[in-house]
Amino acid sequence: MTTIRSVDRLSDAEVADVLALATAASQSDGVFPLSEGVVLRVRNGGGRHLLSYSGADLAGYAFIDETGSGELVVAPSFRRQGHGAALLSAAGDGPLAFWSHGDNAQAFAEKNGFARSRVLWQMRRSLTDFTAESVLPEGVTIRPFSVGNDEEAWLAVNARAFAHHPEQGRWTIDDLRLREAEPWFDPAGFLLAVDIEDTLVGFHWTKVHPPSDDDPALGEIYVLGVDPGGHRRGLGAALSVAGLRHLADAGLTEALLYVDEDNPAAVALYRKLGFTVYQTDVNYQR
Repeated sequence: MTTIRSVDRLSDAEVADVLALATAASQSDGVFPLSEGVVLRVRNGGGRHLLSYSGADLAGYAFIDETGSGELVVAPSFRRQGHGAALLSAAGDGPLAFWSHGDNAQAFAEKNGFARSRVLWQMRRSLTDFTAESVLPEGVTIRPFSVGNDEEAWLAVNARAFAHHPEQGRWTIDDLRLREAEPWFDPAGFLLAVDIEDTLVGFHWTKVHPPSDDDPALGEIYVLGVDPGGHRRGLGAALSVAGLRHLADAGLTEALLYVDEDNPAAVALYRKLGFTVYQTDVNYQR
């Protein structure tokens, strides 16, 4: 018998069950089914959490944020038993979008009335041969992020740089604080480009992923942005190189990033830096 539970915050036991389900799915599918942002909501609350049970066993999980976008995963041992459809039904009849990491849910999406609406590429490159050095525009220097001092300035530039981005441009101080509390957060790898008055004009926030069974430790171009109001020619490329240089100097041998397929300027920059497509995530919309 399938039952659905809907909550805005998971208990500690439910958090453990959801993450265990996601891990089992990643081992079966070869890709983790939940994004970092959703994992943070799983652990800290917010949004809407739907849990599908078969008896006492957690069989499926879906997250839906305030905009009607989310993610859905069914445990490998409970697939093709109606749990995915039950979670979609519990989500309601309104507009809805969900991410398919690794694009392995096309048949399910189309069967349930969803169409492909957005493609996100994960791109990678080796850092073992990375020799480029950053050349900054005149009057610009790079310093590390200062916790407790730079949050508001960074949020303002991030909002302007990603004004048309469906997720990144909406970040709040709570979103930033959650990440500052994560074990991976390192202000030394959060590079800020400032002018001679210490006004923030751009940034490159790097992240280091610990090694796993499938990958060595990976460095990431986590968020890269330039203030469109004070744009300096070549700053985006210079910040990209500076962050990759930081990761390479820290001993990382491979770097990754995420970029929308339909962002030609960013894709061209990353291809010029030696990145190639490694994995495709697809957003399906109803």
